[in-house]
Parts: sequence; C-alpha cells; structure tokens
Amino acid sequence: MIVGVGMDMIEVDRVMEKVRKNKGFREKIFSPQEITFCEAQTHADQSYAARFAAKEAFLKATGKGLTLGYDLAEIEVVPDAHGQPHLHLHGNFKAIALQNNWNKIHLSLSHLATVACAVVILEQ
Repeated sequence: MIVGVGMDMIEVDRVMEKVRKNKGFREKIFSPQEITFCEAQTHADQSYAARFAAKEAFLKATGKGLTLGYDLAEIEVVPDAHGQPHLHLHGNFKAIALQNNWNKIHLSLSHLATVACAVVILEQ
C-alpha cells in the first residue's frame, strides 16, 4: 500500500553554488559513497543535484519534512549493478522507516543541464 509520495525539483546551479561556497556542505549532505559516485560522473553537478532532490523528495514523502532530522547524509542514493538508483536509509531515518513499516521505497531521478528532479514513493 502506498503511504507517501514526494517530489522535488531543483536548479543544478543552486546546489553547486552551495557546494562551492560552503566548505562542509558537500560532506554534510552527501555520503562518501555518493561523493565518489558524483565525482566520477561527466556531469557531477547534475548528479549532486539529483541526489539532493532525492533527499528532499524522501522528506516530503514522509509527510514530516525536516522534523525527522537534519543529517541528510543518512539518506543515501546508491546505484544498483544496473545503474538504477535506490535509497538506503541510515541512522535516525532507518529507525523511522522501520517504525512506520516502510518496507519498499521507490526512487526515480531525472536531470538536465539546468534542473534535476526526483520522485519517491513509500510503501507499507
């Protein structure tokens, strides 16, 4: 049963401006695995923006937003062997998912040169 849907769209430049101007922003928002993945991409800026949108979309899907906590690196976008992105939750977010019996999390990412978007669907 679907219990939450979240969507986020963000300008790529907006995310990259924060990455460039705020020294700790990247490490605070993205996991080491996400950073490694994004930096290996031809368009790293688009990859960062899509992952940021995924984190925001997940928070919207929960219906609680940032009241769940602020450690966005605990919401991790990880590609499978075929390159399909999946959300892996850690720490506080993993505990909340278990408490709410969110046993399936669907994620779709899309990006262009200037915008990135993500959709998250939570199921019980």
